[in-house]
Amino acid sequence: MSLKKPKIKAVLVGVQTQEVSDADFESSLAELGRLAKTLGVEVIARLTQKREFIDASVLGHGKRFELARLTGGNGVTPRGPPAQRQKMEDAAKLAMGELLLELGEPDELANLVIVDASLTPAQIGNLSRAAGTEVTDRAGIIIDIFHRHASTREARLQVEIARLKYLAPRMRAGGGASERQAGKGAGESSLELDRRKVRDRISELSRELASIESHANMRRSRREDTLRVALVGYTNAGKSSWMRKLSIASVLVEDKLFATLDTTVRELSPKVIPQILVSDTVGFIQQLPHDLVASFRSTLEEAKEASLLLHVVDASDPAFEAQLEVTREVLAEIDALEGRNMLIFNKMDCCDAERRAMLAERWPDAVQVSAKNPEDVTRLHALIVADFDHLLQDLELVVPYDQSALIGEVHKRARVLSEDFEDDGVHYTLKLAADDAAHLKSLLK
Repeated sequence: MSLKKPKIKAVLVGVQTQEVSDADFESSLAELGRLAKTLGVEVIARLTQKREFIDASVLGHGKRFELARLTGGNGVTPRGPPAQRQKMEDAAKLAMGELLLELGEPDELANLVIVDASLTPAQIGNLSRAAGTEVTDRAGIIIDIFHRHASTREARLQVEIARLKYLAPRMRAGGGASERQAGKGAGESSLELDRRKVRDRISELSRELASIESHANMRRSRREDTLRVALVGYTNAGKSSWMRKLSIASVLVEDKLFATLDTTVRELSPKVIPQILVSDTVGFIQQLPHDLVASFRSTLEEAKEASLLLHVVDASDPAFEAQLEVTREVLAEIDALEGRNMLIFNKMDCCDAERRAMLAERWPDAVQVSAKNPEDVTRLHALIVADFDHLLQDLELVVPYDQSALIGEVHKRARVLSEDFEDDGVHYTLKLAADDAAHLKSLLK
């Protein structure tokens, strides 16, 4: 008989600073709830506060007590000598008693607090002591999701490096003698030793990742002459759905954030000549931890090196404009913002006529589609092929009959517009990439 792990129940905490609008604040907090759900965490309460800035305590005095009521804590972070600490704890018990009389006991207690911000180790420690339970921030939740969903060796290494870099400064000593050095000349404390082990592990993983990435770069270099389109966009915008529709790829499609982490490269289907490759990429999100962006830089090279970016947006999401901007910011960070791109408003089957009209007016060049509509799939396929046509050149080519072995190469590399059998050989009118044209010409010399 196996014992079930206790359900993680969380309180979402949001601190709205002056520069954040009400709409953006609510959207971000709702997204944090979806991130928690992706991890299997049950959100049992929300706690919000407006403040000028997030200080060392994260929440104000009264809100800390409200949080402690939901988590079983005492609402304070005791400091100073023992007498002062005891005085603070005694005052906290009285204040908590009054709050419980006013609001009553909660139906259930949370064992996790998730703050919709990027917190310092000190802020996490202070709030954890006040709440009496574990505290994590937005970056911590995102890294946990990446850690759970990574499937390939490369992705697991990338996530583990980011996770260790996140955890290292947040490691705390167990307290007491374990943190004190054993004596003069004893060397590192337990905490320092643990942190050094983490740094060594990061170095080891980084070397292994560099080796894997070098092979990935070699694979990409072999595809340099191939026409490539990359699907980019916010997490859960529908990129993987379109990857399945535009290619013969068995990629995971789930209504979850970050369901796909590993880049998949497949040939556009139905096939066209010259060949076009389609790649799916990891989704973006607000406040994506910098270490994750750095770790996945190699994976995101698919987007940087693609001839065309399909920027997929969930048009049905109320926060789609902010999501669109986040994607642009991350693409700019990896130097992939320049170049040709096509804005794809997805999930139009979930949008009413008014929303469709608004999108068409504000983004007239965008393509409105639904991956569930076969006609839209056919239309987007045609648009991709047409977009690549401007990269192709026309070529008149004559293949002598004594070099008829080249006919297969012609059909492999070029789109044949006409094929005529004359006395001196096969006359072709072709449309093809410049590199392929140069290659065929060189074979005829």
